[in-house]
Amino acid sequence: MAPMRLRLPEPLRPLADLAFNLRWTWNGAAADLFRRIDSELWEATNRSPIRLLRLADAARLSELAADERYLAALRECLHELHEHLESPGWFARVHGEARDLRIAYFAAEFGLAESVPLYSGGLGILSGDHLKSASDLGLPLTGVGLLYRHGYFTQRLTPEGVQRELYPVTEAEDLPLVRELLPDGRVLRAGLNFPGREVFAEVWRAQVGRVRLLLLDTRIDGNRPEDQVVTGALYGGDRENRLQQEIVLGIGGIRALAELGIRPDVCHLNEGHAAFLVLERIRQLVREDGLTFAQARDAAREGNVFTTHTPVPAGFDAFAPDLLHAYFAGYAEELGLGWREFLALGGSDGTSPFSMAALALGNSARCNAVSRLHAEVSRSLFRSFHPPQELAAEELIPISNGIHTATWCAREMKELLTRHLGPRWKEEPHEPDAWAAVETIPDRELWTAHTALRAGLVEWVRGRLPHQLERRGADPADHAWARWVLDREALTIGWARRFATYKRATLLFRDRDRLRRLLGEAGRPVQIVLAGKAHPHDDEGKRMIREIASLASDPALRLKVVFLANYDIGLARRLVRGVDLWLNTPRRPLEASGTSGMKVVVNGGLNLSVLDGWWAEAYDPEVGWTVPEAEGQPDPDAQDHAESQRLFSVLEDEIVPLFYERDGDGVPVGWVRRMKASLRRLAPYYNTHRMVREYAERLYLPAAIAHDALAGGAPVREPAAG
Repeated sequence: MAPMRLRLPEPLRPLADLAFNLRWTWNGAAADLFRRIDSELWEATNRSPIRLLRLADAARLSELAADERYLAALRECLHELHEHLESPGWFARVHGEARDLRIAYFAAEFGLAESVPLYSGGLGILSGDHLKSASDLGLPLTGVGLLYRHGYFTQRLTPEGVQRELYPVTEAEDLPLVRELLPDGRVLRAGLNFPGREVFAEVWRAQVGRVRLLLLDTRIDGNRPEDQVVTGALYGGDRENRLQQEIVLGIGGIRALAELGIRPDVCHLNEGHAAFLVLERIRQLVREDGLTFAQARDAAREGNVFTTHTPVPAGFDAFAPDLLHAYFAGYAEELGLGWREFLALGGSDGTSPFSMAALALGNSARCNAVSRLHAEVSRSLFRSFHPPQELAAEELIPISNGIHTATWCAREMKELLTRHLGPRWKEEPHEPDAWAAVETIPDRELWTAHTALRAGLVEWVRGRLPHQLERRGADPADHAWARWVLDREALTIGWARRFATYKRATLLFRDRDRLRRLLGEAGRPVQIVLAGKAHPHDDEGKRMIREIASLASDPALRLKVVFLANYDIGLARRLVRGVDLWLNTPRRPLEASGTSGMKVVVNGGLNLSVLDGWWAEAYDPEVGWTVPEAEGQPDPDAQDHAESQRLFSVLEDEIVPLFYERDGDGVPVGWVRRMKASLRRLAPYYNTHRMVREYAERLYLPAAIAHDALAGGAPVREPAAG
């Protein structure tokens, strides 16, 4: 039941139950109940049901409490939620013999909704989508993360286009969270040893459908002021703060689970931030089960699954041995290890940094990359590590990322697909035959649905941009043009992601004359919408934002080039649903996977990308386009110039003509043919239902069986086929 901190008329009390289960983020009918209360307030609160219900006009709530049609819809949504929570999912039906399996999924960030700021970008969105599919499939999984009171930063631009970072405080009371309680009613707290003191992390719970997500928070009375801000900001602070956060996540997370009586069979480390959990699992087995260090390490290793997301060494967290010593000298003694033995667990020789990736890789029997190309890159990268990490690198497998289809597919597309495909595509999006009937959708009907989404994006941008310019200090009289940006009928290109140098946000802007001709061709207009944040310490990323912001302010281009500040889930949802073409321009092979282009697919958009990450395996001429790679160039700048010219050629010679080649009804038949091929061939594979099923059957179940055989736990029986 939801906590009683929302005052609602009695007939509307079930709204609290819906608000405190994040399943509303992928249940359109439930979200619509909140929107119907006050659509402007719904958007103003960043689609936060909790804040909406707290701030809603009492008279409006009383009106709805007497509205039988609204109450009927509320009862239906509540019934559907309870049915979801109580019914067995795929896992119970197929792997019922493993019903006692316990999986703990650790990640530094979770992107569940724009109103729950616990994420920065793709890694967090993937974690959130993983939990949503785990709920739909009925996996016995518990998420573990941190509650960031400042989240990731809010992005603002100065009049000159300089990124400024703001860190507003997020109060837990404004989030769909409750304190996790022990059986005796006390709030769950995990204790941790910091130098010269004990620090406690309080545990909050978010409910994501069937799945529980535990979030650790050090902002509690009793902790020192400097310790209360350990979980203050995502990826904020100095190296010591990052170390502290990863101790809270990995060690504190395992201790919180233990307080709840949960000893996971499997711990999934989504990236290396949580790698200290491998040490705490070993410590538990030594202290509580009487195993030797070697026995405990073997057992823990079998039960750990590690997913790597980075293709470059700089992407792995590493800490100086001296800094580590202040926090782990006593811990090493407790494990019966000398200090050099302890450092060796992280690939350190005593002078080199202690690598979290080495710790995770060497203590996880099952490891995976997030695309086929990324697996090749990661094997090469990890071969430089010392044994046993090198052996683990050879056994690393690819499990390609996906998206949670129900979250990212627009309502209009859902209605169209259900009308022609039936409901199965929503219930089993991973099944190819559920999408086969896409070919039978009338071209005009599919095109009309997508055109409406593009028009909706244009109207939304026209409403948002003036406010953005005012925040930049512009005089309202000087930006009346902002209400007329973009064209509802023009070919709309989207580019949105982190402004890292290798992602090459400015590749399409290197040749300004050619860009102006592309955008301004009579009868065949093209327009571009961009968004993204640069890391606060990434000066080159910030420079690229300034360059694009300046270009978007040019009177000759400002109606056709728009940069939208403060990229988040809400902005991403609008973009991926409304663009015709999603552009991705990384320098191969530095994109591990990427999932934004997958979100475009389920909304009828097409992809134009470098053959990197997921597109290296997904690309086919029938479903999209690629930017030919300029191999053999003497330096990165020469490569960028050559690939920029090739990008323009693909747009000018292939994409723009195909988009504007219409039949007698105004439908671009060739374009729609690719839309259908993209939906039919890519949507069934690049979704988290397929991905999570792979994790369950290829990694979780084998890991649990091997771990329990060595740790002496209740056995998880061999999984059934399928």
